[in-house]
Amino acid sequence: MSRLAHVASGPYAPPEPARVLTAVSADGARLHVEVHGPEGAPAIVLAHGWTCSTAFWAAQIRALAADHRVIAYDQRGHGRSPASEACSTDALADDLEAVLNATLAPGERAVIAGHSMGGMTVMAAATRPAFREHAAAVLLCSTGASRLVAQSTVVPIRPGRLRTWLTRHILGSRAPLGPVTPLALRILKYGTMGPGSAPHMVQACAHIVHACPRRVRHAWSQVLDLLDLDHGVRELAVPTAVVVGTADRLTPPVHARALAAALPHCLGVTELPGLGHMTPVEAPELVTAKIRELAAAYLTATDDEARVKEGA
Repeated sequence: MSRLAHVASGPYAPPEPARVLTAVSADGARLHVEVHGPEGAPAIVLAHGWTCSTAFWAAQIRALAADHRVIAYDQRGHGRSPASEACSTDALADDLEAVLNATLAPGERAVIAGHSMGGMTVMAAATRPAFREHAAAVLLCSTGASRLVAQSTVVPIRPGRLRTWLTRHILGSRAPLGPVTPLALRILKYGTMGPGSAPHMVQACAHIVHACPRRVRHAWSQVLDLLDLDHGVRELAVPTAVVVGTADRLTPPVHARALAAALPHCLGVTELPGLGHMTPVEAPELVTAKIRELAAAYLTATDDEARVKEGA
């Protein structure tokens, strides 16, 4: 997929990486990985969500790569990572492990930020050896661990079996999204973004989402429909901050509050008034600042200081 399929200029145009590599997952799946910023700088790893790509993190990469080594990768089937028959939370965890092993030195620690399915990737990987070796702290943006379809408010009727059935069929649709038209922009904005989202933000998200192959979109929708990572949340022992938009229809704030209650070391929940599901695009400065805070607290401290913070 060409970068020009996204946005060609402005803050949401994907920046050119310092280097590109391929990480190979446990089942042989090949993952497109980009490294931005100076070698040897504190490391940040970004995992995007369903139907997105590394381009989703453009604003964070531009801001953070000035003084951090920013590692972003395409989930399997997304962006420049080829599709795979294996679509599962175990595959997501395998892929994150492969990226960590391919980009970080033994014992090197990183802040890991996951948006939506990227956050679910982090939860799925919580007990994996590579994650425990490399994760210093985590940011979970607009995500949940279970009951995604039942608690979605994309269909604006009262909760129950009818809403769940309708939501399942909308999110799991095999229909092509087609070109980015004014109608497509309105639909995407309603489903995934806050009502006050600026047109350039909606355009950026639409170009990214519409570039996702419909087979990939459908396959991963089935995984999200059956998602149950509550056990992974309880195992996510590193310091973890949570961000959610109050107008998020895909993973409403009820998910963020449940995460906060279950996480062993939650640093708090930030609820962003009026914002939707695409928080890194809708609130780029705030999400970037949250990542910076975690990096400053958990990557620049000495090993002894870090252990004290983690045990606090």
